[in-house]
Parts: sequence; structure tokens; C-alpha cells
Amino acid sequence: MLNRLATFVPLAIAVFLTGCAGQVPQNLSVPQRVSLAQEPSREDLAALNGGYRLPAMAGSILMRGFGLLGTPYRYGGNSEATGFDCSGFIGYLFREEVGIKLPRSTREMISLDAPRVARNELAAGDLIFFNNRGRGRVSHVGVYIGDGQFLHSASRRSGGVRVDNLNDDYWSSSYLQAKRALVMASHDE
Repeated sequence: MLNRLATFVPLAIAVFLTGCAGQVPQNLSVPQRVSLAQEPSREDLAALNGGYRLPAMAGSILMRGFGLLGTPYRYGGNSEATGFDCSGFIGYLFREEVGIKLPRSTREMISLDAPRVARNELAAGDLIFFNNRGRGRVSHVGVYIGDGQFLHSASRRSGGVRVDNLNDDYWSSSYLQAKRALVMASHDE
């Protein structure tokens, strides 16, 4: 477990420091809202991200998540004390660290009014959705940390909160889509 954590600590620190390095000008206007029904272009994402503190927010979420590595899986769980299921874990991180209240279930999360992100344009903090039950609909969610890795609360059998590689056959074959839910935080400011 310590070896696995040691692999991701430098990445977490880099993400955190990247977020701390930027400052957001106070006089930015909110970009015109783009349609989120389809995967946005690079220009749409750039407009949505203009002025938002995405790197800092992502760093905060990931640091909190790394601190919860090894927390047991619990179906329906959404707290450090009792354990987490996948959507409970993601909801907890976003609520506690950046004040975004996400829906409780993965089926509701995937329907968020947040921009879809192409797999090759994933950024730290993006929600990634999977169909790992073979029924053609979303059944799992995690948060992308960078370098093909994601943080999630897996099953009881696989140890609860952990980091996995998006390119592993299992996860790659069940990948559905990703959304940049962090842009929702800026609409409340």
C-alpha cells in the first residue's frame, strides 16, 4: 500500500502546486454558456474554463481523496467513518472540498449539466463514468488524477478507495464518458 501511495504523492503535489501557482483576475466576466448536450470543442472548453480555478479545485479534491486511500467500500456509504460506495465517495469529495453538491447516484451524475470531455483531453478533477456491469448503462464513477490514473471507491473485494489505471483492460473496456463537473463551482461564485 505504501509503495502505491508513494507513486502518486509526487503527482498529487504537482497538481496541487500547479493550482497554487495561478491567480484568478477579479474582473473576469463569465463566458457565454455553450450547449452541453454534445462533446464541446477545444474552443468551447477554453471559454468555459476561462477564469475558473479548475487546477486549484482539482488539487484540493485529489489531496483529500489521497488522504482517504484504503477507506473501506460500503454500499450506500458516503462518509469517512462508515466507508464509501463510488458515488458517495465522489459526492463527498466535491461537496467537502469545493462546495459542489452532486447527485447521489451515478445515473444522476452522468446526466449533470456539465461539459463532456473527450477521453484524450481528460484533466485532473474530471468525473469519469463506467459501465462495469455489462448492462449498457452507467454503473461506476471515479475522478481523474492525471497520467491515465483515477481515484475511486472500488468494491469491498478490491479494497475500497484506491487508484487504478484507466488503460487497464477492465477499465478501458467499460469506459463510457467523462464530464468536467468542476465548472459548476464557478457559477455559484
